[in-house]
Amino acid sequence: MIDFSLPADLEAERDRIRRFVIDKIVPYERDPRLTAHGPNDELRQELVELARAEKLLTIQAPVELGGRGLGHVEQAVLYEAAGWSTLGPVAMNCAAPDEGNMFLLSKVANPDQIDRYLMPVITGQQRSVFAMTEPDGAGSDPDQLATTATFDGTNFTINGRKWLITGADGAKTWIIMARLAANPHLPEGPTLFLADGDAAPAGGIVIERTMNTMDRNYVGGHGVVRFENLTLPRESVLGETGQALRYAQLRLAPARLTHCMRWLGAAERAQSIAVEHARTRTAFGKTIGEHEGVSFMLADNEIALHQCRLTIWHACWLMDQGHKARHESSMAKSFVSEELFKVADRCVQVLGGIGISDETVVEMIFRDMRAFRLYDGPTEVHKWAIGRKVLRK
Repeated sequence: MIDFSLPADLEAERDRIRRFVIDKIVPYERDPRLTAHGPNDELRQELVELARAEKLLTIQAPVELGGRGLGHVEQAVLYEAAGWSTLGPVAMNCAAPDEGNMFLLSKVANPDQIDRYLMPVITGQQRSVFAMTEPDGAGSDPDQLATTATFDGTNFTINGRKWLITGADGAKTWIIMARLAANPHLPEGPTLFLADGDAAPAGGIVIERTMNTMDRNYVGGHGVVRFENLTLPRESVLGETGQALRYAQLRLAPARLTHCMRWLGAAERAQSIAVEHARTRTAFGKTIGEHEGVSFMLADNEIALHQCRLTIWHACWLMDQGHKARHESSMAKSFVSEELFKVADRCVQVLGGIGISDETVVEMIFRDMRAFRLYDGPTEVHKWAIGRKVLRK
């Protein structure tokens, strides 16, 4: 049986989150602390406290760690509501990269690591990063990982350079991917390590700079980072040595979908602004919405939003049933990112001149949405993986 209905309590919570974002969070969209590199930590903390007061902070965390233990479909419904403003997920502590990092740590970290590195992120006290992407290739193709780790039987020493590390500036919980060299003590290969951001810079983590990018929705922006003889104890290994790529996949499949959920909410916001403009703006004797050129764009948006929502829900339903859904999450990430970018682009077109200005939030959504086509794997990489699976059938 296929049932697309939502439980009444889930609908009520969706509506409550949307109202919270509209009433409490949207007013911060013109706050000067929303910088060219995203909201700063002072603004983030203020937003977090608003969500905490409404008992909406980190609701996705496992029940045993203080959250509600949401299923993937429940996340899809509630994250879409939160995404009405790009600051909504920041306030509710379900934005990238923290949301994906919390998921990974809850699955792989041992009890001591949970207390030290995960719980402060769950409670909103600190932020986290996932340091994998490198200037010379490692990113979509992690096999090109060049950051190295050596082990002397007691400590690891990490050296290498990363970039596009979201939230690096000011983050305290660091998940670092490095290639462990052959040694007589532990299995070699790509490995995840946990480090304390307070080690920067004297302790071996050097943040060279924050990159100038077209998006500005992530706290701390995207950093260029260098590890210079970063020394970590044996207990810093996250999971098992040599298993980083497997753990990365564990993190990426649901993270792809949560990106889709949040940006669906932002695209809905853009559509609502475009629709209102089309209802009130006049040209050639009638509202512009009465002209087919405009009404067809709004219709295409409505169709795309509906298709994206169903695609997300299906992949989430599969994961809730216990399936890995890597193929379906790749299809969702590829399809949804491309379609929502088209939605944002059409909204700019409907708005005309003001669409390229900051008179509305649509301009920011459009720029941020462009980057979404690259987050957690470019469209072309996902299509390549999808094509390989199709050919193997």
